[in-house]
Amino acid sequence: MHKNTSGLVMACMICAALGAGFGALGAGLNWWQALLVCLGTFAAVNLLFIVFWYVVALIAGSKGPVENQSPICRHGCAIIAEWLCSWGRVHAVVSGTDLLPQEGRFLWVCNHRSAYDPVVTADRLRDCNIAFLSKPSNMNLPGIARLAWGAGFLAIDRENDREALKAILRAADFLKRGVCSIGLYPEGTRTKTGKLLPFHAGSFKIAQRGNAPIVLAAIQGSENVGKNFPFRRTVVNLDILEVIPVEKVKAMSTQELSSYCRNRIAGHLGEEVEE
Repeated sequence: MHKNTSGLVMACMICAALGAGFGALGAGLNWWQALLVCLGTFAAVNLLFIVFWYVVALIAGSKGPVENQSPICRHGCAIIAEWLCSWGRVHAVVSGTDLLPQEGRFLWVCNHRSAYDPVVTADRLRDCNIAFLSKPSNMNLPGIARLAWGAGFLAIDRENDREALKAILRAADFLKRGVCSIGLYPEGTRTKTGKLLPFHAGSFKIAQRGNAPIVLAAIQGSENVGKNFPFRRTVVNLDILEVIPVEKVKAMSTQELSSYCRNRIAGHLGEEVEE
């Protein structure tokens, strides 16, 4: 379980480009012509990859929330996450996978530093089948949004309590029915200072109503991807800290859960723990 296949898609693309380049040399072209063939093939293969998944999104995806997950959309999101990690030159170091529940679904709770946070998680923990809660604007992106909806992703509008509650209840239903695990960033948005933001306690109702444990994690380094690209590799540390069992989740209030999770992550990140 949780095998690391990250980089396989990009490796296949590079091999195809190199094969075309060597084929051009074998056909009698000089080195710079072969290089152009190699680069052109690499660009074409990437473009075909984008077009393929765009078409798949139009056919198999959805314009809104689904009742049951589309397997092809789920795998498509994982493959695209892998491709994005390769392009972003992300080297993810994951720890604590031995803590992950072997059966059943869970609520994934993590701090939020970059748009790459769910990308890294979707790539490296693809076997866990985590669908994320995201802000409405992300779920309107051309092509990828249809794929994400089909994979069970949900939009949560924190400015609209009624709509936010609908998303929370739907996410809890996914957990209860075993459709998929749910990924939650309780800060609600990415931190711009690197410091933890306040948590939205209401989101923890997902685990309580979904009768599911909480997998608590911390991520560091993802905020550097944009600064390092394209010349430097970025090391991203994704640490699974603990699993809060269902019994404990139900015994605590949402505010208690929120405070406990925030303090646990803050302590791991070396930040001040709130009383």
